[in-house]
Amino acid sequence: MSDKDRISQFARVLKPSGIRKYFDLAQSMSGVISLGVGEPDYTSPWRVRQAAIKSLEMGQTAYTSNSGMLELRKSVCKKTEEETGICYDPYSEVFITVGVSEGLDTAFRAMINPGDEVLVPDPHYVSYDACAFLAGGTPIYVPTVEQDNFEISYDLLKKYLSPKTKLLVMGYPANPTGAILPKAKVEEVTRFVKENDIFVISDEIYSKLTYGQKHYSIVSQPDMKERTILLNGFSKAYAMTGFRIAYALGPKDIIAAMAKIHQYTIMCAPTMSQIAAIEALRQDDDVATMVDDYNRRRNVMVSGLRSIGFSCFEPKGAFYAFPSIAKTGLSSEEFAEKLLMEERVAVVPGEAFGQSGAGHIRCCYATAISQIEEALMRIEHFARKYF
Repeated sequence: MSDKDRISQFARVLKPSGIRKYFDLAQSMSGVISLGVGEPDYTSPWRVRQAAIKSLEMGQTAYTSNSGMLELRKSVCKKTEEETGICYDPYSEVFITVGVSEGLDTAFRAMINPGDEVLVPDPHYVSYDACAFLAGGTPIYVPTVEQDNFEISYDLLKKYLSPKTKLLVMGYPANPTGAILPKAKVEEVTRFVKENDIFVISDEIYSKLTYGQKHYSIVSQPDMKERTILLNGFSKAYAMTGFRIAYALGPKDIIAAMAKIHQYTIMCAPTMSQIAAIEALRQDDDVATMVDDYNRRRNVMVSGLRSIGFSCFEPKGAFYAFPSIAKTGLSSEEFAEKLLMEERVAVVPGEAFGQSGAGHIRCCYATAISQIEEALMRIEHFARKYF
């Protein structure tokens, strides 16, 4: 057997994450300000950490149910009903995942047959097309643009529909653009989904991180509960990235299929992480404090980029700015590499999020304002060489 044959065809052609490339580079260099990896600079709230610590002290280190602790599933269903108005059965319509990433993977594998097409709004989070591809599906990219606020619509989706279309994966508030889908557009997408008898995977990990515009979950639309897998978790809003804890909600048959895959690949989410998540859901005071702080940072980042001379869409959610750097004449890959090497600022090139990201960079503002201000000074010094 040749060395090439030892690796599956899927793994051979799968591209490494463009986000991790710049994170790893930045980690190997000194004096770098990172606007790259999308991670809060907050530590998890003390009450959450304390719950995890206590669970270890109490010896709560055994497996839980494959679907997760019943108390956590009940808490998730209660919180989801408060936020969306939709009631889920904690016994059959939810299970606890190791991050939203596992939820994405199991959802695609549970629903996709070889050759099925998945509509992926572009720019998109890096896992959407990769997970669809690994499940045997074919990602079909639906380009969105700044002029339309990076929103999808009925007419836009219709252009990319085919008889093979089975799923639409959507992530709003969006990574990398910070876009939010307003209620009217959510209603348009709902009409498209129902008319064409397809399903939705809705990644709502940033749903609590919004600024002046409400997030509308598609499950809140009539009859969409049975057509949607809703994914959410604790990494972003509760600053719990390392806990790797999230959840999937949806129709009983699909959740059961996802849970079967989860049984064989994961067994169950970490017990101490589940206990910490139960505590996180008890109140949202910590979330509100973080959102207020992110909003201040957002304003500094966006106004700073615009003052340099970049066109920059105003993000309505998440914690990313996605400015156009086209006027420099550099590709986003060239811009990101040169900026890192010459000015020690790490950003992610837009192409890492699909072809519609060309000519943009992603700047994460989940870092201290002093760091953002210094990064902006360095970016301005760099950009002046090109315009």
